[in-house]
Amino acid sequence: MRNLFAPSLSAVVNQQPDMEMAGTAPDAFIARELIKQLNPDVLTLDIDMPRMDGLEFLSRLMRLRPMPVIMISSLTTRGSKATLNALEHGAVDFLPKPEHRAAENIESWGQQVVEKIRIAARAKLNLRSQRTRPILAGIPVRQQSIIAIGSSTGGTEALRQVLMPLPVSTPGIVIAQHMPSGFTHSFAQRLDSLCQIAVREAQDGEPVLPGTALIAPGDRHMEIIGQDNGYRVRLSDAPAVNRHRPSVDVLFDSVARQASKHASAALLTGMGADGARGLLHLRQTGAFTLAQSEATCVVFGMPREAIALGGAKKVVDLDDISQCLLDSFHYKNASTKDVRR
Repeated sequence: MRNLFAPSLSAVVNQQPDMEMAGTAPDAFIARELIKQLNPDVLTLDIDMPRMDGLEFLSRLMRLRPMPVIMISSLTTRGSKATLNALEHGAVDFLPKPEHRAAENIESWGQQVVEKIRIAARAKLNLRSQRTRPILAGIPVRQQSIIAIGSSTGGTEALRQVLMPLPVSTPGIVIAQHMPSGFTHSFAQRLDSLCQIAVREAQDGEPVLPGTALIAPGDRHMEIIGQDNGYRVRLSDAPAVNRHRPSVDVLFDSVARQASKHASAALLTGMGADGARGLLHLRQTGAFTLAQSEATCVVFGMPREAIALGGAKKVVDLDDISQCLLDSFHYKNASTKDVRR
């Protein structure tokens, strides 16, 4: 990572009882040599580096010496797009650089990096599916049918794999992915370019329509409220829930209240417990619920908590989640595993 933030980050990391900063490098070529010498458990990587940019270095690193990588990027359109490219190339997570360089901002930012390092150290690598994903057959869609999805670390790639096979005749989808402001718009644009369904960053009051996925904007909660025979989204700046905004629990609870048995929900990869209680609430109101399997999660935190609470009716491998969600609307049976309490 670049010298501007490296000293401050080193100080914060070295204060932790469970980690130490093994080394820092001003460019990719020195980083390559240090990785050979030090064999680190986690790498933080700046997208903007001299001599070789972070994306090129990441691509080479993941081919030759796969390891957990956290990308550090700027809060710009270019920075957000490059970050999404990095996640597609195997980075575990990312964090934007602090907007202000005051000491207290750098300290707070360093603490966020430390938390992500802990998560990355336990993350699974090389989980990207190699299967060809054909577009699935559509289903008759009712206006009151809705799909809710929550995800965190590893979720950007998991969501891509879930959404890409879905046909246009899919119920409306609402998504809470833990992501800071400034990134969800580019994320939605990228998914929209890859998917048959339309994918957008949600706007306050926007209707939830069949064949469309709405992603909660970074740093805003998203709920659904009833409208005619369907739903629309409501965004808010209410306090964080489970330390997150957007919170998966906030979204899931609103879907449980408004849609109940007309909903299906999936809780994907991520650290912590956000979404676990909400998934249980959904199941208790008659919704179909599933959790991503441990074998296919980058971080098996949120799904594990949901399973432990009894919130997941089924546990499903990532490659099968798209079909399972469609099946839940009585399209056809899927091969999945029931979870019994």
